[in-house]
Amino acid sequence: MSLLTGPGARRTTPAAPDEPPRTRRGAALPLTVGLAAALVVLCLVSAGVGAYDIPLGDVVSSVQHRMGLGGAALDRVGESVLWNVRLPRVVLALLVGASLGCAGALMQGVFGNPLAEPGVIGISSGAAVGAVASIALGFSFFGNWTVTVCAFVAGLATVLLVYAMSREGGRTEVVTLILTGIAVNAFAGALIGLCIFFADNAQISQITFWQLGSLAQATWPKVLAVLPCALLGLAVAPLYSRKLDLLSLGERPAGHLGVDVERLRLVLVLVVALLTAAAVSVAGIITFVGLLVPHLLRMAAGPGHRFLVPGSALGGALVLVVADLAARTLAAPAELPLGVLTALFGSPFFFWLLRRTRRRQGGWA
Repeated sequence: MSLLTGPGARRTTPAAPDEPPRTRRGAALPLTVGLAAALVVLCLVSAGVGAYDIPLGDVVSSVQHRMGLGGAALDRVGESVLWNVRLPRVVLALLVGASLGCAGALMQGVFGNPLAEPGVIGISSGAAVGAVASIALGFSFFGNWTVTVCAFVAGLATVLLVYAMSREGGRTEVVTLILTGIAVNAFAGALIGLCIFFADNAQISQITFWQLGSLAQATWPKVLAVLPCALLGLAVAPLYSRKLDLLSLGERPAGHLGVDVERLRLVLVLVVALLTAAAVSVAGIITFVGLLVPHLLRMAAGPGHRFLVPGSALGGALVLVVADLAARTLAAPAELPLGVLTALFGSPFFFWLLRRTRRRQGGWA
């Protein structure tokens, strides 16, 4: 199987050819409860651990106090660290991780391939072009938000460009979409290289830091900037779970069952673009979350999208909270780049996934 085989990859798990894939019975509820419980615990731990340690009980007490549910406020320094530094970062990690995880599940459903991820159609590289160009050219029309806005707009524009270039005769074939995405990714890489060539040393440092991915600049305004896009995308995505299950049977059977495949593909590509562009614009390029989380959940609970789409959002949030906690504590007082950490652990898994898939398929032909 390869990334371009499309519909053939939809039957990587045993299923009757005339029935849509289903979630493994009895697996979805325990997984959802387990992921949610782990996420709550890790968010509290992440809020308390750092250069200024705050005991877990104090974190809970302060949160209760702010919510009017009892508890007590911390001292002035503790309150400032918790509410101005740690919690914005934790909430941003939740939103970015959930967006990337959900976008990955949608991409794999739309392309019918567990090896697809949002970067395939150029969202990440397009956003990178916007951010790098704004830094190298010294744009400042939105003040401190210039890089974020340019990355978001460029990411969305790149997806629309890829989709428009892939469309022929009122149809968009998966193979054409992927190949166009590869070409646009290469072109975006060349534009980034040109921007770096003409940038000065200070700009090159800023570009490099942005590309490595980080949540170190998290603030409540950034959280509020991502929140509408993330909530809209996360609310809309599960509504298409049933149609994604039908699409997994193949385009023609899905059409016979009442699915407007072209419209479904366009809507979900736009949802993926919204989720990914918002995440990348505030956190930089963070790879493999959208690839690994849906695939792990698919192996645990089956390929049914009714669990896979919301489950991937939950799993993505969990992975990014853990990764961010590791990024700022493993090499303290220095901070590891978040994108480097996810790639460091994601790359070996991706290699294992390729080998496993190849072994099961008996080759790539």
